[in-house]
Amino acid sequence: MSDTQATTASPGAPPPSRNPFARAMRPVNALVERFIPSALVFAILLTVVVAILALALTDAGPVDVLVAWGDGLAGLLEFMTQMALILLLGHMLANTRPVRRLLARLGAVPRTPLQAYVFVFVVAAVASLLQWGLGLVVGGILAREVAAQARAKGLRVHFPLLVAAGFSGFVVWHMGYTGSGPLTAATEGSFIATQLGSTVPVAETTFATWNLVAAVVTIVVVAGALALVAPRGGDRIVELRVDARDQGVEVDEERRTPADRLDASRWLTSLVGVAIVAYLVVYFTRGGGPTLDIVNWTFLALIMLLVRNPFEIMALVKAAASNVGDILLQFPLYAGILGMMTATGLVAVLSDWFVSISTPGTFGVLSLLSAGLVNFFVPSGGGQFAVQAPILLQAANDLGVNPSVAIMAIAYGDQWTNMIQPFWALPLLAIAGLKVRDILGYTTVTLIASGVVFAGTLLVVGAG
Repeated sequence: MSDTQATTASPGAPPPSRNPFARAMRPVNALVERFIPSALVFAILLTVVVAILALALTDAGPVDVLVAWGDGLAGLLEFMTQMALILLLGHMLANTRPVRRLLARLGAVPRTPLQAYVFVFVVAAVASLLQWGLGLVVGGILAREVAAQARAKGLRVHFPLLVAAGFSGFVVWHMGYTGSGPLTAATEGSFIATQLGSTVPVAETTFATWNLVAAVVTIVVVAGALALVAPRGGDRIVELRVDARDQGVEVDEERRTPADRLDASRWLTSLVGVAIVAYLVVYFTRGGGPTLDIVNWTFLALIMLLVRNPFEIMALVKAAASNVGDILLQFPLYAGILGMMTATGLVAVLSDWFVSISTPGTFGVLSLLSAGLVNFFVPSGGGQFAVQAPILLQAANDLGVNPSVAIMAIAYGDQWTNMIQPFWALPLLAIAGLKVRDILGYTTVTLIASGVVFAGTLLVVGAG
């Protein structure tokens, strides 16, 4: 059990729950807790499965698969660094004094456990629609804060469900402002523009009325589903017990030497913060858009402006660094999986099978299922779009389907199965101090609820 949680249910078998939905979740949670391995073991097993599929379904031999895997290990190094930074800087920013005060106010908003779950989910979903990396960090930090506030009020809030609600907000990220698929399709000179002969503007994808309506409906439906399965009555409740923010960040500010006095000077950190803000102003005035790098530099600028001195920066780094290890270890394994999927042609095999059974009316839904399956093995949204979009766009052209349907079907499938894929949960779980098996039963509910909305949307659009 993590040091951030404790089981507080009464000894012995709990009395029957008054909530039939929560009662229905018990066997699912028991199954997940018993058979779902750690995120690292999951990545290793997934590697073995992809290797076997590549050998069975493609012309690649054992040496080809091995080389594809080995060459792919370094394929996500830049992205891995970006994710490690967003986790490190997000954790640091959340523990600066002004942000901790803001989080305390937000954490005080929910008045009941049900409000807590819905509040965390909705805030994380909105943040994900604005910038996907921000949504991941906000979901984990806010879940921890709301849990701490609930404990102070005497509310019994189920911490794993609260964290699952925070991660569930990520289920709408590819429908939002920084969706990598629609942005790629709208970019002059991109491989999509080259294939189609023109760009697909975001007005036809991200900002299409049907996608905006689907995003709102998804948030409403998932929020309702999480509220329905929330434990009540005699259900087993796992509450937050120890929270690192309770102890604060210890800052050693001894000023014995001129160097110590320099380390205690605020103007140095402020200078860096102002310089980054100036760069961001120039960047956006010249037409730049939000990227993961820009989010990181925004976090860094805020940290530099909010801390008192370099002493505090160093203390925040030390407190946050332990959360980065999982990303540094596991992301290369997923890069190797991506290497096998693309180099052996396994992505094309899986996509072509779904396309072969499609009609103009069912193309969107079957593309969603195809993208959801591929995402399970290639959880990087940009990477998946690069290898799968050309196949599905060609199929859409052959069937007379608008390319925006293919683009958004890939986007929906990518965000959809993230809910049962540990890859994107790693940053949030590191912040919360939980394991993937602690939240997977609840995020499966999010998978089902959102899948109904995504499939329904694509059926309606396809019929039109």
